[in-house]
Amino acid sequence: MPSTNETNGAPAVPANGSLASSAPANVERKGSISGSNKVKLLKPFNTANIKILLLENINETAVTGLRNQGYQVETYAKALSEDVLIEKIRDIHCIGIRSKTKLTRKVLEAAEKLGVIGCFCIGTNQVDLEYAAQRGIAVFNSPFSNSRSVAELVIAEIVLLSRQLGDRNQEMHQGIWSKVSANCYEIRGKTLGIVGYGHIGSQLSVLAEAMGMRVRFHDVVPLMPLGTSKQVDSLNELLEISDFVTLHVPETEETKNMIGEHELNRMKKGSFLINASRGTVVHIPALAKALRSGHLGGAAVDVFPKEPAANGKFFESELIGCPNTLLTPHIGGSTEEAQSMIGIEVSQALIKFINNGTSIGAVNFPEVDLRAIRDEEENSIRLCYTHQNVPGVLRQITDILAEHNVDKQFSDSKGKIAYLMADISDVTPEQIQEIYRRVSETPTNIVTRVLY
Repeated sequence: MPSTNETNGAPAVPANGSLASSAPANVERKGSISGSNKVKLLKPFNTANIKILLLENINETAVTGLRNQGYQVETYAKALSEDVLIEKIRDIHCIGIRSKTKLTRKVLEAAEKLGVIGCFCIGTNQVDLEYAAQRGIAVFNSPFSNSRSVAELVIAEIVLLSRQLGDRNQEMHQGIWSKVSANCYEIRGKTLGIVGYGHIGSQLSVLAEAMGMRVRFHDVVPLMPLGTSKQVDSLNELLEISDFVTLHVPETEETKNMIGEHELNRMKKGSFLINASRGTVVHIPALAKALRSGHLGGAAVDVFPKEPAANGKFFESELIGCPNTLLTPHIGGSTEEAQSMIGIEVSQALIKFINNGTSIGAVNFPEVDLRAIRDEEENSIRLCYTHQNVPGVLRQITDILAEHNVDKQFSDSKGKIAYLMADISDVTPEQIQEIYRRVSETPTNIVTRVLY
């Protein structure tokens, strides 16, 4: 265990080489439930020593928010190669990424101090979530901040496809005047079939109805419809009745190639398919075949099974050249508003975890939180204990804390990992050191942190 230091009369307790601890700082937290009551702002470290790495041009709202905490923040506009990333990640406490950076087990094994990961996007499949949890590394994302941006893109694509505007635009840029109305339609009165009625699907439902569309949806669980939309019993039924089918599902084993040749053949002749969810959901060769044969009237695809790691002339797909086919480079959530909100949401989650131990919203980690320690609760600490989820652990912790005043305590588990938070009052610096030592030496310990 690294040596401890004294800071303003309180010991700086290290956390297994990860996020170290420092002395308390008392501030008034505005907006607390109790109004003007002061709460103690917990500080687990000297903030100037904490290093954060942000990759892939993460929004300035996140950079500003993290720097305002006093952290050292290093930013890069692009993803790093694996070799460079491995070297960079050795000495950082927190990393923020988007979809192109791959935090594999090999990369995470090199992270000697990493305590938390922020995915400034919806998906987290670019991170080895299970191994991160085994190392006590919490992973946060922003699953809903870009919902409106994606929904608006889909609405635009519905209109574009129904009027063949993609092909007309391309022809005009080639100097070709082709004024036609055949197979061009209004979207009013047409049926939109939504696969996945979550945040994006339900917002899309409202927008589509406002434009006069009839909305039907399919989801794996029964959901309350918005407006006059209705849920159908099966995917096949939805495919057969819809003029437009749009996909809004996560990437899982169950959704891989969920739209293949069989499903495309069940769609109405001349209907349209839109995929702004995950690239593995649609079997691309089958879609290209359905488009070239004329069975489908068109398609819009924003996500692909394999996507280039950088901008440039790197994109290849069987869909290139297919009629009335809109191809976009994974920009469904790429609006200024969405990226700003994602930056705020994820950076705040990182700050709360680092400063307060709060894991609410973590995708791979038990979700635990405690109310703030009040200013009048002097000589109080917060114990954050990530451990293996096996029988007998809580009995061990109870024995360690038996001689102290535990104001509040909460524990939860997720799979093989458990997380406990406990606020302990009236403890001396020597007692803090002893609590830390005994807890961190338990056989099931993964990461132990003490916050002041």
